Amino acid sequence: MPPLTGQQDIGTLTARPGGLSVPAYGRGSLAELLPSVLAGLGVAGFPDHLGLSPALADVRHIILLLVDGLGEHNLEAAQEAAPVLASLARPVGALHAASPSTTPVSLATLSTGRPPGEHGIVGFTVAMPGTDRLLTHTDWRTDPPPGEWQPEPTVFERARRAGVRVQAAGPARFIGSGLTEATYRGAEYLAAVGPGDLVARSLSAAGGNQPSLLYAYHGDLDLTGHVRGCSSGAWRFELAQVDAMVGSILSGMSPDTALVVTADHGMLDVAAGDKIDLDAIEDEPGCADAAALATGVRLLAGEPRARYVHTRPGAGSDVAAAWTSVLGERAWVMSREQAIDEGLFGPIVRSAHTERIGDVVAWARGGTAITASRREPGAHALVGYHGSLTPTELDVPVRVGRG
Repeated sequence: MPPLTGQQDIGTLTARPGGLSVPAYGRGSLAELLPSVLAGLGVAGFPDHLGLSPALADVRHIILLLVDGLGEHNLEAAQEAAPVLASLARPVGALHAASPSTTPVSLATLSTGRPPGEHGIVGFTVAMPGTDRLLTHTDWRTDPPPGEWQPEPTVFERARRAGVRVQAAGPARFIGSGLTEATYRGAEYLAAVGPGDLVARSLSAAGGNQPSLLYAYHGDLDLTGHVRGCSSGAWRFELAQVDAMVGSILSGMSPDTALVVTADHGMLDVAAGDKIDLDAIEDEPGCADAAALATGVRLLAGEPRARYVHTRPGAGSDVAAAWTSVLGERAWVMSREQAIDEGLFGPIVRSAHTERIGDVVAWARGGTAITASRREPGAHALVGYHGSLTPTELDVPVRVGRG
């Protein structure tokens, strides 16, 4: 498979109606990033699908910084707030996040080197097959067991077996979580108490004669975007803090070290009037639409821009028709089977994972969010969202700096 080049537009390769795209798994997605990074480090057994090796020539240590919520288009629109990031090399252009374009799905895709249909973390909130129970991956601890729910070996495990010192740095509260256990297996986890500590952890890991990979996670930009909006002054100030952190890492790196900066998704703002509230009741705006969208629905999962609808027995076709009719151009509505056939979860979807996907799937278009004010009050109150298949949400940067 030829490497993706910085001049190639991955969106044009995978475009679908309504400005939505299917992630370019296998040629330009987050699934190819870690194997390509390790190929650049000279580790046998890892293919460089992205063509990163020239940018990583003569490197013995790599710091991979993932900035949650730093979409390629978000960064481009605010590059004056991030002069250090703007100055870094772009050896492979933008990549696609996984779909849905949300943190748990993209982190698992990055860490396993596999699309969601293989690793099984296919949404932010998913239904537990055979039950009416919902699993929110960011709240997950030990039930279900992480090794069973996400059975794929991680790239970190494979790299460690190949002789690479592998570490992951992030907030202490993530230690022992189901998502951490499922995605960072094989990496020694280093707790970081803040951005300064994350810089220190990153630099201390990049040394010695043994090849090393340090994965660092930073989440404040995503939180600010959700609460204040990614077009807000607060978001730009937070981006400036990220840029300062990147500058500190670069200034402390040795010549045999490279920094790779990427993200798990982008983000867009949704106006209050563009939220479709599935919990609207009598006398509230949209109550008739909410009633029509509730008919035949057993369980609501996913998130406001990537909805999974689990239906009552025999109601799948009627629910799909109702959601298509009511939402119109505001969403791309399809059956589970169509979503799989479209390749939205990759070329392979394991049978054990299919029921985690809704019977009906709705991908929001434009600036729409499909919220549920009573069942999900926190998500309903947000300003910034992601999860769907627009370039703003899917396209994530790859920036490379050398010591």
